[in-house]
Amino acid sequence: MSCLRKRLKRTKSEEQVFQEQVRKVAKENGKRLGLEGDADLQFLLVGGELVKVRSSSWQRNRFYKLQEDCKTLWQESHKAFKRNQTFSIDDIDSVRKGRQSEGFQKHTDPSDEERCFSIIFKNPGKNLDLMAANRDEAKQWVGGLEKIINNMQNLNRQQKNEHWLFNCMRKADKNEDNRMNLKELKHFLRQINIEVDDTYADEIFKKCDTSKSGTLEGSEIKLFYDMLTQRQEIDVIYGKYAQTEGLMSDKDLQSFLLTEQREPVSVEYARKLIEKFEPDATAKQKKHMTKDGFLMYLHQEEGSIFNPAHKQVYQDMSQPLNQYYISSSHNTYLMEDQLRGPSSTEAYIRALMKSCRCVELDCWDGANGEPVIYHGYTLTSKVLFRDVIKAIKDYAFKTSDYPVILSLENHCSVDQQKLMAHHLIAILGDALVTKPLGGTMPTNLPSPEELKGKFLIKGKRSNKLDAAFNNNSTMEEDTVSEEDEAADCKENGQKAKPTKNSKIKLAKELSDIVIYCKSVHFNGFEHAKDKQTFYEMSSFKETKAFNLAETSATAFIHHNMDKLSRIYPAGTRTDSSNYNPVPMWNVGCQIVALNFQTPSKEMHLNQGRFLPNGVCGYILKPEFQRSLSSQFDPNKLTRGPWLNKKIFHVMVISAQQLPKLNKDKLKSIVDPLVRVEIHGVSADIASMETHYIEDNGFNPMWNQNFQFEIHVPELAMVQFVVEDYDTTSGNDHIGHYCLPLTSVQNGYRHVPLLTKRGDVICSAGLFVHLMLLDA
Repeated sequence: MSCLRKRLKRTKSEEQVFQEQVRKVAKENGKRLGLEGDADLQFLLVGGELVKVRSSSWQRNRFYKLQEDCKTLWQESHKAFKRNQTFSIDDIDSVRKGRQSEGFQKHTDPSDEERCFSIIFKNPGKNLDLMAANRDEAKQWVGGLEKIINNMQNLNRQQKNEHWLFNCMRKADKNEDNRMNLKELKHFLRQINIEVDDTYADEIFKKCDTSKSGTLEGSEIKLFYDMLTQRQEIDVIYGKYAQTEGLMSDKDLQSFLLTEQREPVSVEYARKLIEKFEPDATAKQKKHMTKDGFLMYLHQEEGSIFNPAHKQVYQDMSQPLNQYYISSSHNTYLMEDQLRGPSSTEAYIRALMKSCRCVELDCWDGANGEPVIYHGYTLTSKVLFRDVIKAIKDYAFKTSDYPVILSLENHCSVDQQKLMAHHLIAILGDALVTKPLGGTMPTNLPSPEELKGKFLIKGKRSNKLDAAFNNNSTMEEDTVSEEDEAADCKENGQKAKPTKNSKIKLAKELSDIVIYCKSVHFNGFEHAKDKQTFYEMSSFKETKAFNLAETSATAFIHHNMDKLSRIYPAGTRTDSSNYNPVPMWNVGCQIVALNFQTPSKEMHLNQGRFLPNGVCGYILKPEFQRSLSSQFDPNKLTRGPWLNKKIFHVMVISAQQLPKLNKDKLKSIVDPLVRVEIHGVSADIASMETHYIEDNGFNPMWNQNFQFEIHVPELAMVQFVVEDYDTTSGNDHIGHYCLPLTSVQNGYRHVPLLTKRGDVICSAGLFVHLMLLDA
């Protein structure tokens, strides 16, 4: 960026010309973002002083300013080797108004509430806590940043590509004269992840340098951009269907949609697409689509792999709770591993903002009579129970209206349990379910629809639910067996092993607010069928659950037809790694709890599973996992409604603008390959990969075909994984994308790519052709 580099001193007139150019670039980028002339954007471009808060004693004035690329924030630094620092808007997860971070709550006064705001980064680390001079300035910083983040997210792929490319070009312009010489051009190509030999670079340069001036400027840079971004594969597809004066008529476009995309659409629908995406007014008037319009269509959700109809809540949400897969977290309080990792309310906020609908709270006696949450028998830090409940209340329903289950792992004394109950009732208020819905004793679980905006407590209850209706008052406290996971936690902790039937005393106040999720020990499927009622649920350690899924799959599925099951990772996973959730979903388990804090393949599958249905955290299970007559067994496939054989054809065509993995090394160019994986019942598990392409992360092309046989498409998911090939060690992860096969669109489709942590990589993607056909 211009203000970060040491540069030759400019004369006064040169500086004026340079500043005018900076303003022009900022204006162009603002326009690209749809914020031309926006007052909040102008405010950020001017910048201002803010107080950076690190602790009660470390609070310093620092200058912050948005760069002219409208994508990078510059912050003044007083460190000797880091005089100035920048970070990208792409790295920001959210901007929070007020004292909504742990740092602010510890280190500032409540009277400063309206001056405070926090920048929360996607990668867990230090948030940026900032304080403006007054309320209006804070509001303008937050409003401006949120506008840029939202508008960035709403750009289509083509606009994101342009924005990214033009700013890379600007960075390559080392002497800031708005021209590119040959050396700068080579630097730029390496920056965008293409390694070219000198001869090829010379060739491109000569072609574009029409003025023969030895530099590219103005229209020559545009010519270079057009050459660089020309996509041969799109030319071929467009050329095949552009049968009207070299353009696509509405009928040509309809023919493409019917033949290639397998969409049964009318010519009116094709006209609507032309109206929506065609940039050329003359072509639009003639009901024609140019190649630019066609590319624009392919880059929008209509041309995406993910069916846009599944972006909203589209499933029936009125079935009992146990008929859904529920996005669930384990050890939700942890930011890292479960031996020494920090516990934080931030971890709950992150999980809830990803639409996690079941969070875990490990509760222990704390100092001053206040219960705390942490991983027992370890060195993980502690966080107050009441602070966690406040954070859950504030963030539970920001991304989904459907119910949140609080899974209590109770190790507290009776007095502190009473305080837990008090905090739950006082903080959550009417949103906490403290008695069954309706005036009579229910016979099955309520639906997500009926429980919208509600919290359910999962934990021990000392009596039956009927007591809630007949005022059956039990003793002030009762003794119950310890939760399965609590005993497992002790077993893997540093303390002596407990006796087999470990008991805890349970406070009546806490017992009474456990309504639909009463924890009971599992004693076999027959026992559960005869003795366990619908509101009683069991937790299974992964090893036990996997064993049952393998040996008694159909019985497990039937058990889950009227009861909830929670699966949790084994205590031996001290690094907070995860197990594969797919076999658990295959047998209808609803609460398949994973360590959300750990970026992993298993979390990628979880994100893919809960991508459809408006990312609301609930997915309706297939009919054959809900019907009592079903004899479905995912391990031994017999005839039945689940058996719906398909052939899935996948052609991996190309990729665009894959990120550099080592940004510090300019010459580190990726050698990408793509792996296509199918996850589902055991008969459907498969994986195939392309060859790797040397030194090209900008526009690699494979054109490789794969074919998969799918037996149970309703449980199958497809995952695309892009890796950087390495001959000497394991391949590095570049990006991935996962979604259920039932949400895939046929035809030529763009596939977005996500980072290891599940965030969208702005300009990168795959281009594929897909066809799911009856076998």
